[in-house]
Amino acid sequence: MTLAITIGILTAGAVYLILQRGMVRIVLGFVLLSHGVNLLLMSAGGVFRRGEPLLAQGTGGLLADPLPQAFVLTAIVIAFSITIYMLTLAATGKGDDTEDAS
Repeated sequence: MTLAITIGILTAGAVYLILQRGMVRIVLGFVLLSHGVNLLLMSAGGVFRRGEPLLAQGTGGLLADPLPQAFVLTAIVIAFSITIYMLTLAATGKGDDTEDAS
């Protein structure tokens, strides 16, 4: 229940920030949204139903599924690269209002 509330709060905050006017707020909203999606992917993998992925004793059905963990790791890398790209666009887009008319 706590995980679902956390995902909802992160998503609501992300939507609020993405709808703002400033580019830095949009980037921060995107970061919050990516964290919420990462938590959603981890919760979809059944974190509370299974044990450790590698060192647990028992059958294969009791071990944790490594696929959601791989999805989250990939999503973290993609979100980080897109965040850096958006921050670069925000930094370089500020001074383009004036053109050199010569």
